[in-house]
Amino acid sequence: MATAKRRSSARRGKRRAPPFATVALIVLVAGAAGWWAWGEQAAGYAAAGTAYGARVTCSCRYIGGRDLASCKQDFVPGMEPVMVSEDESTRSVTASVPLIASHTAQYREGFGCVLERVGS
Repeated sequence: MATAKRRSSARRGKRRAPPFATVALIVLVAGAAGWWAWGEQAAGYAAAGTAYGARVTCSCRYIGGRDLASCKQDFVPGMEPVMVSEDESTRSVTASVPLIASHTAQYREGFGCVLERVGS
């Protein structure tokens, strides 16, 4: 009577990691699916958040006289992705969510902080 050969027990417990290209493809497909499902909503939130962040931070800096780090504390919860930078020479603050949205507010005497037109 013939008996089946058993595989070596040393080989049973080892699994090879998937190749880098496979992992990269899975991440890319998941990212594209996520953007397709929620991209428009995320872009809208980013646009509103950057406009709000630029105007509030500009007012805090050039009307309130506070430093930039102190002004970022005024952001509402959920605005963590919004990054701010200032240009002291033009008295303006730019808020952005990288690759999605950006707005700039500039201090103008008599008007306060005014958002610049998008696309200008």
